[in-house]
Amino acid sequence: MPYQKNKQNVNNTNDYDKLPPTGDVVISTADRTLMVVVTFLVVIGLMATFSAGAPKAMDMGQNPASFALKQFIYLVVGFFGLKYFMKIDYKKLKDWAVPFAWFVIIMLALVDFTPLGVMVNGAKRWIMLGPIQFQPSEMTKLAVILLLANAFHRDGNLFDTTKWTRYFIPILIMVFLVFKQPNLSMVVLLFLTSSVMYLSIAGSVIQMISAAGALIASIAGGFILFGQKLLHGYQMQRIQIWMDPSSDPQGAGYNIIQSLLAFAAGGFWGVGYGNSKQKLAWLPEGHTDFIFAVIAEELGFLGCFLIIGLFWTFIHRGIIIASKANDMYGKLLAVGITLSIGWQAFINMSVSSSLIPATGVPLPFISYGGTSLVVSLCMVGILLNISKKRIKRIKNYERNY
Repeated sequence: MPYQKNKQNVNNTNDYDKLPPTGDVVISTADRTLMVVVTFLVVIGLMATFSAGAPKAMDMGQNPASFALKQFIYLVVGFFGLKYFMKIDYKKLKDWAVPFAWFVIIMLALVDFTPLGVMVNGAKRWIMLGPIQFQPSEMTKLAVILLLANAFHRDGNLFDTTKWTRYFIPILIMVFLVFKQPNLSMVVLLFLTSSVMYLSIAGSVIQMISAAGALIASIAGGFILFGQKLLHGYQMQRIQIWMDPSSDPQGAGYNIIQSLLAFAAGGFWGVGYGNSKQKLAWLPEGHTDFIFAVIAEELGFLGCFLIIGLFWTFIHRGIIIASKANDMYGKLLAVGITLSIGWQAFINMSVSSSLIPATGVPLPFISYGGTSLVVSLCMVGILLNISKKRIKRIKNYERNY
C-alpha cells in the first residue's frame, strides 16, 4: 500500500520533507559495547605483552619493549582492517569466500612444501617473506567461516554436490594442510566453530556426524598416502602429562607445573603489574601461549576475572548481533566469528590452568602474535558491520498536497 500523507503520519509539509528520499538505507552505529570490550582486550594485551616479553627480549639482546612495539605495529594494521571491514557491506563477502580460501590454501602449501616455511619449536607454521613473518593457519579461521556461511545460508544440506565442489573440498584441503604442520589445536578449533555454525541453522546431527567421519577418513587417508603418522608422539604425550604433570617435571610437564605455580603465586590480588617471577626464567612462552598465567600471577584472581568477563561479554554481544541480523548469511557470519574467538580464548585459558591438555593456541587480542591479532580485528570489523541495522524505507509513497 503506497505511503499516503495524512494527519496521522505527517503533520505539515516541512515534517514530510524531512523524510529520507525513496529507497534510502538508514544505517545505525555499530555495537558500542563490543567496541569497548575489544578496546579493553587490546590494551590489556599490549600491557601484558610488554610485561611478559621484556625478560625474553633482554635475554635476546633487544629492547625490552621490542615485543610490545611489534605488537603495536600489527595493531595499527589490524585497526585499518577493522575499519575497512566495518564500512563495506558484509554481503559482498559472499563473492570473496572462494578466492580467499584458495589464497589461504596456497599460503599453507608454501609453508608445508617450500623452503619459505619456518620451523619454530618443532612445528612448521610460519612463512617468511622478506622481513615479514606470518602464520597462514590463522587465516583459515576466517576462510572456513566465510565458506560455511556461503554454504548454509540457504539450507543445511551437507550432501549437496555443488557445496562439496565449491565450499567443502577447499575446507578439507585447508584442514589437511594445517594438520600436516602439525597444528592439531587449530584443527580442533575449526571443527568446533564449524559444528556450532551448522547446528545454529538446526542442521541434522546425523549428517554432521557422517560428515565428520568423512573428514577424519579423508585426513587419515591423506596422511597414509604421504606416508606420515596421523598423530605424533608428543601429541599423545601431552595427554599423559596433562593427567599427571609430575610424571615428568623437568620435561614435558614443566610448562604446566610452572603455569600452575604462577596461578598460585598470584592469589586473589596478584603480585603487581610487572612483578611476575615466573616470566623471568621459569615459564617458557610466557608472552604467547601462557600469557594468561603471567596475568594471573601479576593481577591475581581479579585480573583473570576481568579478562574472562570481557570475553564473556564479547560472546554475549556477538550472539545478540547474530540474533538481530537481517539475513541468514549475516547470522551465520556473526555466530562463526563470535564462537571462533570465544572457543580460542577458552582453549588458551584452559591450557594455562591445566583444564585441558597443552596446545599452541594464542589468547585472542592479548597473546603476542601479529597474524592472530590482525585476523581477529578483521573478524571483529565484520561483526561490527553486521551489528549495523540496515532499514530500507518504503519505496513507493505519494506526496499529496
